[in-house]
Amino acid sequence: MNEKEQIEQITQQTNIVRNWSMDFLSNLGINEQFIKYINLLFLIAVVVVLVYFLQVVTRKILTAILERTSKMKRLSFLQYALNRKLPHYIAMIVPFSLIKGSIPTIFFDFPKTMVFFNKLADAYLVFYVLWLLSAVLNTFSDMLSKKDSLKDKPLKSYFQVVKIFLYAIGILIIISILISENPSVLLGGIGAASAILMLVFKDTIMGFVASIQLSANDMVRIGDWITMGKFNADGDVIEINLTTVKIRNFDKTISYIPPYSLVSESFQNWRGMQETGGRRIKRSVHIKQSSIRFIEDVKELERFKRIQAISEYIDERYTEIKKHNESIGADKSVAVNGRNLTNMGLFRSYVNGYLQSHPEVKQDMMIMVRQLDPTSKGVPLELYMFADTTVWAKYEGIVADIFDHIMAAAKYFDLEIFEDVSNPIGFQHQQSQVKPDDAALEN
Repeated sequence: MNEKEQIEQITQQTNIVRNWSMDFLSNLGINEQFIKYINLLFLIAVVVVLVYFLQVVTRKILTAILERTSKMKRLSFLQYALNRKLPHYIAMIVPFSLIKGSIPTIFFDFPKTMVFFNKLADAYLVFYVLWLLSAVLNTFSDMLSKKDSLKDKPLKSYFQVVKIFLYAIGILIIISILISENPSVLLGGIGAASAILMLVFKDTIMGFVASIQLSANDMVRIGDWITMGKFNADGDVIEINLTTVKIRNFDKTISYIPPYSLVSESFQNWRGMQETGGRRIKRSVHIKQSSIRFIEDVKELERFKRIQAISEYIDERYTEIKKHNESIGADKSVAVNGRNLTNMGLFRSYVNGYLQSHPEVKQDMMIMVRQLDPTSKGVPLELYMFADTTVWAKYEGIVADIFDHIMAAAKYFDLEIFEDVSNPIGFQHQQSQVKPDDAALEN
């Protein structure tokens, strides 16, 4: 059967339906002057009812089939397809075919209207294909983002680029259909307006390039904790797309940062800290300089030896210092001659031993207790270590426990912690130096 015979057959079938409906309405006693318009409304109503029925039935059948097959592990894609309403879009194929095929029948007596609705149907077909492809892409995006190897990658950016490309082609085809023009002619016009398009899609293009750089250089992943002061951002990355990097701050606010800002400007990524499993503690205790002194009395040294953490250190250090002083003939009637133990030195040794035995301090990472340059607030004794956690609340608890202990222990070494009393309002300063007795040291 050639093309001409096919057209004649379709026309003949169309006439059969039209003639049947016209005869049906005529038998109802409708005036022939209005019968063609009433026939138009009648056929539209019939098609609407059929389309609705077919769409509902097809959707329910597809949904039932997908719900059963999606329970199979190998077909997990179908579960994501259900979430993205893919059966709804697929079910529209049959109703659309009915609408497209019924246009010649419905508008047989209205040729110009028939041409118009044919164009609308063709344009709708393009939109439908775009929606269907978009649902498929969203389904793949959801499925891939759940994989362990890909869940921290900016997949959404790549899928957005594909969708933008598809929509651009679709809009071009729709315009060519509505104006009855060849798409190549429109492409030529777009080429001439490329500068304007580059300006309009500048952020999208820059965001896409930046997303590729962020992913290729592994600069940012979804789930990373980043800090960027310029944008008041301090929290976890929850989404990376073409135009923004979405960050949930710790105060539960949301910051939106352009991807190219992360490439062109400085920011801090805390991923390394999270991967090592330890978070740094770097804090100082300021010791009053006037409370630092030599330990000359042997009986006093015996009191310090009751502090178990430094008893062995005192024996070793005292023997070493005594041997050195004897070798140089130091006159110990004056304390500054030769080498001496100091309460600050013993305190540093105690703090270092305390940290090295602390169960919540990472022992495989650096532990250091050091003095910094003296200031107007005294001598800073800096503690440098890593807590054995990256959880913020637990970390703060560990820091507080350590420094509670350090500040309380200072008085057992006759050291005073600096306090700024320059503003005495509401504060009564008691200048006292507490020396624990022997019973307190034993406890």
